[in-house]
Amino acid sequence: MAAVTPPASPSIPAPVPVGVRPSGRATSADLDAELASIIAPDLSIPEPMAPPGDLLERVRAGLALGDVRHSRIDREAIFYARNPEYVERVFTRAAPYLHYIVGEVEQRGLPLELALLPIIESAFQPYAYSRARADGLWQFIPSTGGRFGLKQDWWYDGRRDVVAATQAALDYLTYLHDMFDGDWLAAIAAYNCGEGNVSRAIRRNRAAKMKTDFWNLKLPSETRTYVPRLLAMSDIVAHPEKYGLSIEGMPDIPYFVRVETGGQISMEVAAELAGVTTEEMYDLNPAFHSWATDPTGPHHLLVPVESAVAFSESLLQLTPDQRMRVERYTVRAGDTLTSVAQRFATTTQHLRELNELPAPASTLAEGAELRVPSAVSALPPRVLQAAARVDARSRRGQTVRAVHVVRRGDSLWSIAQRHKMDVVTLANLNRIDPNDTLRAGQRLVLHAQEAGSTAAAESADGRRVTYVVRRGDTLSDIARTLRVTVASLREWNNISGSSIRAGQKLVAYVRRRS
Repeated sequence: MAAVTPPASPSIPAPVPVGVRPSGRATSADLDAELASIIAPDLSIPEPMAPPGDLLERVRAGLALGDVRHSRIDREAIFYARNPEYVERVFTRAAPYLHYIVGEVEQRGLPLELALLPIIESAFQPYAYSRARADGLWQFIPSTGGRFGLKQDWWYDGRRDVVAATQAALDYLTYLHDMFDGDWLAAIAAYNCGEGNVSRAIRRNRAAKMKTDFWNLKLPSETRTYVPRLLAMSDIVAHPEKYGLSIEGMPDIPYFVRVETGGQISMEVAAELAGVTTEEMYDLNPAFHSWATDPTGPHHLLVPVESAVAFSESLLQLTPDQRMRVERYTVRAGDTLTSVAQRFATTTQHLRELNELPAPASTLAEGAELRVPSAVSALPPRVLQAAARVDARSRRGQTVRAVHVVRRGDSLWSIAQRHKMDVVTLANLNRIDPNDTLRAGQRLVLHAQEAGSTAAAESADGRRVTYVVRRGDTLSDIARTLRVTVASLREWNNISGSSIRAGQKLVAYVRRRS
């Protein structure tokens, strides 16, 4: 049995209700100043106001790209009109994020069509991940994310940070708008396929004495659809009745506020203080893909606006161990940092950070006390999938292996260490227990690859094929023929609905038959 001593105060203080001070705490201006230093000034809690208006009316008032008419726009609008349940789902998912994005677009004086761009990019799914390795609401690829200052490491991926990625996306779109001499359609096209592709298309047309507007450029087929899709969605928001749709209004009030945490904190503890589920906390803060926030920052979290004051006050009461939900472990003879990390289903790096131990030393003094993670609840599946994609080698452009074939003597721990993964993540990704015995020849999925976890599981042991759609084909027919799932076909080919056309080429990863 491990010699584990529970912390002196293991329980987390109950969240303090808004407007109620805990007994014994000051109610003076000192506390107000302390709270003001915690709540980020750029996203402070608004003053009480009159009943809110409709956020979508605000969007309609700011649409500025004009009443553009084109058959390609009509084709995309017809798709949305025929799939009202998809439109409803998208706006339901947009509800926590759209108010903030609209405000940022307005503040910069940009057309509010841009606030709808996450519908086209990710369908407002904060963990959306494409085969091109684009991530988050705004679908930044790693290189472009880095170019616009989005930090990406083992703990945190700024491409999924709602605030940071929105700022980066608007910076990028503004840059593209200036680059293409104020042509918003060219800028939006370049956001999708890169400024190099659009610039070359314009140069080709100029050389051939052809028009250089978006509608006459020879661009990738995805981009030729992308811009009309945004314009179609904008027209649907402006005139839903024209398409037989009814889009429910949204209150024109902020959903979240950014609160400074003052350091690293367990996401599970943060959720309890905010009075939301752990999954809801991750959905507001999808950039964090581990059990806690990044020890090196950013040190802030988005929380529902009505929870912000209670969250901030409760946070002030936590001890360091309560913030991280840790226990004390007494080192025994023969213990190493690696063996202790394995015992508590964590990594040596986590233990070093929790205990401020220098690297690469791994020897431990018998009888010494270590801070170790207490039982960490299983991460939500979407977070596990995001964590599984994180691999330092892939960010350096090196080859990333999709699977590991178990050899004699391998353990889940040794494989996790070899591939710089957390053993719990590896176990959950393969739906096994961290203590399970492995067998030689067993194949373990190491990461979610470019198409998300479901597609990765199917493509890890498969070959890439191209299927040309025939007249009358449906996604279900093709999935049955290739023995893959419809969800995987959508992920591999960036298809949001079920619409495909004859002659279209679909990529699939088909399992080899033994």
